[in-house]
Amino acid sequence: MSAPPAKKLTIRQAAFIGVGSMVGAGIFSLLGAAGEVAGAAVWLSFMIAGAIAMLQGYSFAKFGARYPSAAGLLEYVSRGFGEGHITGIVAWLLFAANALITAMVAVSFGSYAASAISRGDSAWIKFFAVLVLCAMTSLNIMGSQAVARAQTVVVYVVIGILTVFAIATLANIQPDLLAFSHYPPFRDIVSSVALTFFAFLGFGVITFTANSLANPAHDLPRAMYIALGIATVIYIAVALGVFGTLTVEKVISSGGTAIAVAAEPVLGSAGFHLMTVTALFATAGATNAGLYPAAGLSEQMAAKGQFPPLLGLRVGGRAAAGLLITAGAAIVLALGFDLTAIASIGSAIALLVFALVTGAHLTLRKETGASTLLLVLAIVSTVAVLLTFIFTTLIHEPVAALTLLGILLLSVALDMGWKRVRKARLGEPRTA
Repeated sequence: MSAPPAKKLTIRQAAFIGVGSMVGAGIFSLLGAAGEVAGAAVWLSFMIAGAIAMLQGYSFAKFGARYPSAAGLLEYVSRGFGEGHITGIVAWLLFAANALITAMVAVSFGSYAASAISRGDSAWIKFFAVLVLCAMTSLNIMGSQAVARAQTVVVYVVIGILTVFAIATLANIQPDLLAFSHYPPFRDIVSSVALTFFAFLGFGVITFTANSLANPAHDLPRAMYIALGIATVIYIAVALGVFGTLTVEKVISSGGTAIAVAAEPVLGSAGFHLMTVTALFATAGATNAGLYPAAGLSEQMAAKGQFPPLLGLRVGGRAAAGLLITAGAAIVLALGFDLTAIASIGSAIALLVFALVTGAHLTLRKETGASTLLLVLAIVSTVAVLLTFIFTTLIHEPVAALTLLGILLLSVALDMGWKRVRKARLGEPRTA
């Protein structure tokens, strides 16, 4: 008897996978860093970053509606550039960035969990980081429906609490703290977009749901726009609430706990603890969503010959090897490296991949019906953010810059090496 067909994801479930991936560690850790550059105008920075993400989301949605695949945005790269080295290198880059960003989010979960029971002891941070990675890997092995159900719960909790926070703080803001006269020059606000855009990187995960949607041409664009719309509104409201309640100096000094600190004046000490719980839900959800693309990405790339066949296998008939390898790499990174020093490379890689995806789309725009103007705007704005990021952030982080260069070279070496091996195998004479 044949197995029953897998249940399809709804638009809401696909959108919530994206929201859960975006509203994770970013909003809880970015406010202080962004405030150093943009001051109280961080909400404007989020608005600009959201507009750029929408342009890329338009590109991804139109492409995905025409070519739905479990390989997500890598399917778009291969459609535009063929099955050569560009697609292979981008695939390895995305594989590495996915492991790195997932590890960073897991460590963020560990930091919040450890601070709740042991004042942030480093051993407990690593323990909880590994624990959430193992738990979310198990959830992903159970399939897309399990991931979607978990993300639905996470997103409802996070959005619900952040909505309460936004309403409470916005109702008690001090207008003078948000006065335009105190804003830095506009070029500084634009520079901060390189930081705030990091909070939107997770929307690319939605493209990996296309193959699980009942009607990708209809469902994927809607899921993309819903997810980006929810995230943008949340980010702007939270930024206005935080910087309308605390001075810029206080936000900067509060670091990753700025939201919790801003909650105290209006919600009391319970507000601080409530936001800590929210951070745990958000980072757990982002870890879950971060692991989601690994199975489809590795299996589809292995089927196309871009990855070794090993990455396309299913261990025990259920667990995707690509998922297990990604989770294992994330665990090694979480245990062995100071991710705060090198995590920004994940942002740089993602921006590069996004620009290449939309560049590939530009060559096939007649097939997808996409607007040439909007695609060009998406490419120009993403490249501008990437260059700004390099010259305002990476240039001051030599370890991150060298690590980024190392990952680029490793991706080239893996692609060249594997394809040389594959070519040699195909050229071998058959034996009896």
